[in-house]
Amino acid sequence: MATLKDVVVRRPIAATIRLTVPAGGARPAPPVGPALGQYRLNLMAFCKDFNARTQKYKPDTPMAVTITAYKDNTFEFIVKSPSVTWFLKNAAGVESGSGRPGHVVASSITVRHVYEIAKIKQADPSCKHLSVEAICKSIMGTARSMGIQIVKDL
Repeated sequence: MATLKDVVVRRPIAATIRLTVPAGGARPAPPVGPALGQYRLNLMAFCKDFNARTQKYKPDTPMAVTITAYKDNTFEFIVKSPSVTWFLKNAAGVESGSGRPGHVVASSITVRHVYEIAKIKQADPSCKHLSVEAICKSIMGTARSMGIQIVKDL
């Protein structure tokens, strides 16, 4: 619940922008430039800050970022880890999932892969309240819907 101080200091929000930007690859060109430019936000400040925050990830890792633009031309942003499907495709070594999940198996991964993905996703703001077991079950469901089989050992 918001405190009285938060309510008094709250700034009016102009927009909430959701983008997928490669780690360490934010440039004031599309898709970042037009998305932030229409709200008159400082592109270079965003690019430098985003690249600094995502330097620990491999280059070209797709990072989801949610930018909150305020009416006074300032902004805040939250960087989330890559999507579960990206992790699963990399772990399985495939470009895309099965065209017929449940009938055709695209690839297979181990339970250890699922656990490692769950540990990474647990740091996400939307998954902090979930247990590792619950995140693992969600990842297994995503893998099943992509046609990726989960085995005990390869």
